[in-house]
Amino acid sequence: MDGQNGSSSICSRPHGAVTDDKKKRKKKEKKEEKEKIPDRVTLKKEIGLLSACTIIIGNIIGSGIFISPKGVLEHSGSVGLALVVWLLGGCIAALGSLCYAELGVTIPKSGGDYSYVTEIFGGLMGFLLLWSAVLIMYPTTLAVIALTFSSYVLQPVFPNCVPPYMATRMMSATCLLLLTWVNCSSVRMATRIQDAFTVGKLMALGLIIVVGLVQICNGNYEALTPQVAFSLDRTPSVGQIALAFLQASFAFSGWNFLNYVTEEVVEPRRNLPRAIYISIPLVTFVYTLTNIAYFSSMSPEELLSSNAVAVTFGEKLLGMFSVIMPISVALSTFGGINGYLFTSSRLCFSGAREGHLPSLLAMIHYKNCTPIPALLVCCTATIVILCIGETHNLINYVSFINYLSYGVTIAGLLYYRWKKPNLYRPIKVNLLVPVCYLMFWALLLGFSLYSEPVVCGVGLVIMLTGVPVYFLGVHWKEKPKCIYNFIGESCLRKSALRFLGFCTKFN
Repeated sequence: MDGQNGSSSICSRPHGAVTDDKKKRKKKEKKEEKEKIPDRVTLKKEIGLLSACTIIIGNIIGSGIFISPKGVLEHSGSVGLALVVWLLGGCIAALGSLCYAELGVTIPKSGGDYSYVTEIFGGLMGFLLLWSAVLIMYPTTLAVIALTFSSYVLQPVFPNCVPPYMATRMMSATCLLLLTWVNCSSVRMATRIQDAFTVGKLMALGLIIVVGLVQICNGNYEALTPQVAFSLDRTPSVGQIALAFLQASFAFSGWNFLNYVTEEVVEPRRNLPRAIYISIPLVTFVYTLTNIAYFSSMSPEELLSSNAVAVTFGEKLLGMFSVIMPISVALSTFGGINGYLFTSSRLCFSGAREGHLPSLLAMIHYKNCTPIPALLVCCTATIVILCIGETHNLINYVSFINYLSYGVTIAGLLYYRWKKPNLYRPIKVNLLVPVCYLMFWALLLGFSLYSEPVVCGVGLVIMLTGVPVYFLGVHWKEKPKCIYNFIGESCLRKSALRFLGFCTKFN
């Protein structure tokens, strides 16, 4: 009876009461979900020492070591002088990275050069660096690396000819879209890819070094003896030596990229300098041995006539296994694209947070903690440059800006010490370090400007076009409402919020 009474009482329960319970349950679930979302979404600290090292190594070792040896040898005029340039290029990168280690722990913000220059010299100088980097420098570099990747991937498919224009562009765009999706989805997944491909590219260079050492052990080292190595067909001018250093510096570019993600590094005051001290000497050692391997197996004439040094090296020494070389270069450039996307998106994020770019780009996905709008802008800008066509000339134009930004940033370190002498600095490098770097930097850019005035002049013009943009877009606070309506930032923001909401449901 009791059971029957119980069942009848349940059955006779009003339908409205059940509906009220469902509504209460839904309200409770929504409240719990809101409590899980923090009031202020920030970037997660997920980059440990290993990932920090792989970000530096992965960004430095991209396409440069497979392209620059030809340019360094061409401008330096001899094998011996070329090897000296490679060693000194690594030493200069080490001096610069020590200065950036001090700045990174003194001003612990993501954004690298841009954040430091903005903090030290003010908004205009910071904006000019940001403008040139976001507009041309990083999208163009990404485009060149992506095109290198697609060319080497497609080479086995088109063994007797250059891969078609559209095929290389489609492959490059597919690679960019895939890695953009990965970086939007998870910081951890992006850093794991970086770790794996950094190991892969070190193994590829290790193969070149081992084969070269075998050649040396077999007695093929005549080109490396001092009498032959430093014999000059022509005496290079000081300007030519400066251009050789610029070629080597292109291969070392990326040594400052960990500073773009400082806020995501676990214990940055300890891991940032450690990663620099490990990575830069390792890359310098690998680069020097790789060039020794090239010169032990190829004559200077063969190296200068080759458009793909690593592939020529493989064809000459690896026989039927020569296909390993284009695959290795493809893996290297794939990791380079991932590293550049990861760091350049953080630059956009930092610029938006400072008010120098639309605030939309400072948005972070609350669940994944990734700057999705900034990543999409970087990807879109790179695809646009891919569609323009030839990008190597643009690289020449912006290389000057790149090294100009290094010098301005390190000069800022000296000025900041004078401006705030009592500021706590966990790392404080010897004063000779920034002074030596700046002396070399001034000589390098001065002679480069003398040797290539048009290229360097165009680079300066690109940077200075940001001055009116800064005063109209950033400095002018009381703009008429019609300008905001024309820009349509509110519509853009709504679209972005809808997109982020979709991503939340998708994930």
